[in-house]
Amino acid sequence: MKDIIETIRQTLQAEAGQADIIDTQRWFKEEIKTYGLKAACVRKIAKTYFAEVKDLPKEKLFALCESLWQTGYLEESGVACEWMCRIHKDLKPKDWEMLDRWIDAYITNWARCDTFCGDTVGMFLEMYPQYIRKLRGWAKSKNLWKRRAAAVSLIKPARKGLFHEDVFAIAEILLLDPEDMVQKGYGWLLKEAGNFDEQSVFQFVMKHKAVMPRTALRYAIEKMPKRLKEQAMKKP
Repeated sequence: MKDIIETIRQTLQAEAGQADIIDTQRWFKEEIKTYGLKAACVRKIAKTYFAEVKDLPKEKLFALCESLWQTGYLEESGVACEWMCRIHKDLKPKDWEMLDRWIDAYITNWARCDTFCGDTVGMFLEMYPQYIRKLRGWAKSKNLWKRRAAAVSLIKPARKGLFHEDVFAIAEILLLDPEDMVQKGYGWLLKEAGNFDEQSVFQFVMKHKAVMPRTALRYAIEKMPKRLKEQAMKKP
């Protein structure tokens, strides 16, 4: 198990020696550890090495993923997220505690939050919707990334018109959150829910626009027709 992790790290380091290194830090307020690789490159590496671990017992694969999380490198966590996404159908209800713990321990920026929660956690919730209620606790967390996770975890289900009432419940809890990363998170969620039910999202925005942070409001109405945007943006 240690050998495969070391091989992945060597591969990431080798790729980082090429000319296409990008200035990843500019996209983050927080200091991050990064090899400077593009997301597509990381996904390709994850896919390549998944072939060597896909037949391992699930618990061993979890351990490998946690080893990748622990280094703090953005690209190593990207490999872990890709692997978890690929085995999401093998997740069981008892694995929720691990997912929850990983968010507390390892989610320290928007990229980790969106990749892990937008994919793995979102798909887990579609399989086990009884855990949706847990998101309301996340939305009240002192951890800003867990609050963002409460919204981002519902984005892919919301695109399908799922958990519509929960979308608005989470947005209501996060409505006055002072952190822009959380505002962008629930605004993004409302935008995606609007693809399924634009009128309900518009009504939510109009009801709350007097207090809704402008960042969240702009995200929520981004795809709406011009006439609705103008009504939403008009000062009360």
